[in-house]
Amino acid sequence: MTKSFILGSLLLTTLNVSAGDIPALSHLEEFPGGSGTTSDLSVQAFSHPLSGTRGKDRREFVVGNSFFQSVWVMSPASTLLRDGLGPQYNAVSCSACHFKDGRGRGLPDSDGLVDISLLFRLRVKNADGSVSEHPHYGGQFQPQGIDGVQGEGQVYVNFEDIKGQYADGSSYTLKKPNYTFMQLHYGKLGDDVIASPRVGPQMIGLGLIESIRAEDILMKVDEDDRDGDGISGRANWVHSVVENKKVLGRFGWKAGKPSLLEQNAAAFNGDIGITSPLFPNEECTIVQRDCQNNMTSDDISMELLEKVTSYTQLLSVPKRRHFNSSAVVAGRKVFHQISCQSCHTPSYKTSSDAPFDVLRDQMIYPYSDFLLHDMGDLLADDKGQYKNEEEAMAREWRTPPLWGIGMIETVNGHTRLLHDGRARSIEEAILWHDGEAKGSKDKFLKLSKVDRENLIEFLKSL
Repeated sequence: MTKSFILGSLLLTTLNVSAGDIPALSHLEEFPGGSGTTSDLSVQAFSHPLSGTRGKDRREFVVGNSFFQSVWVMSPASTLLRDGLGPQYNAVSCSACHFKDGRGRGLPDSDGLVDISLLFRLRVKNADGSVSEHPHYGGQFQPQGIDGVQGEGQVYVNFEDIKGQYADGSSYTLKKPNYTFMQLHYGKLGDDVIASPRVGPQMIGLGLIESIRAEDILMKVDEDDRDGDGISGRANWVHSVVENKKVLGRFGWKAGKPSLLEQNAAAFNGDIGITSPLFPNEECTIVQRDCQNNMTSDDISMELLEKVTSYTQLLSVPKRRHFNSSAVVAGRKVFHQISCQSCHTPSYKTSSDAPFDVLRDQMIYPYSDFLLHDMGDLLADDKGQYKNEEEAMAREWRTPPLWGIGMIETVNGHTRLLHDGRARSIEEAILWHDGEAKGSKDKFLKLSKVDRENLIEFLKSL
């Protein structure tokens, strides 16, 4: 099926940007992770600890890395520290979805099975407008099962062409993914299901993000769009199992987790079937008897979970490339001219009480506000007004940080972006923007070819 989006008449725009329109370029931007930025631009660029990580901190990083990379096995096993896989799961290791600490591919090049790095959260819409986990398949679809336990099924994708045109007459084609759940082992999903695809993102700079003061993120909140710029970022206030209260969410595609410790514990539990003191229960529903009969407990100790968390907190960010090239400098001007910075906030300073010295008082450049934004129907999980992750609605996504975006092809061998990998390039990722980002996308469509190319070069330099 081909759906044609032929855009109306648009005036071609060549930008003339004065120096006063954007913040002055700082030499610090070349080092987006502050003093801990890595200079390695090889296939290992995402896997280094922050420069300056020494002694006990370095040992914590190494131990946490081993458990992040290791394959988990069924329990009981001779490898007592690495058993407890399943009973149902998506992958057997963290690195299976974050290869070389990078980004999962998400989708294949043509119709077929989705990539292992793409998981699906499941919610059922209730008559009162609320949502709940699926009664047969739980909160996350898990296609794999250990010996004697059936996985829940498989997910296939077929693509629909969406065609469009720039103001200069050049055309483009986007590939809209349509998902089908097949070979289901525990009954039909039903018509009231919200299936939310999520691909494994790159792991860089997470400790620096965690070290940003909450008030610095919250100052960008503008739920009622009081400034009239069309952008109304919202915080996702989520329940912390550690603090036992609602706190600011900042991790995950919908900012559904408040800390790396809870994000990691939840991923171990949902993705690999590894229980912990924070999430002690397997996700086996009442109809999944084979799953219930193979449940385990305390698969990873709090001590090891904290070491994995130290590892994720200490991963570095690679330095910028071609930082001072004329195309990159020009593209930076375009970035601000079309208001990308309204959501992709360039810089922050980390707090002085971060858990590691290398995280403290750093000027960093993640290019995100870490807030929720309505991205329109085309990117939505569902067209209804439903909350499907704490306060996050089906049309809302957290602004992803842009640092490292130009290194994904080097590290992971692909250029797929957005929450499910549907965008095959940075250009396509921009073209998928809608909702609150429609104004910036429309400006992008009006740009001259040179300005578009310069913008892409700037983004690749991040």
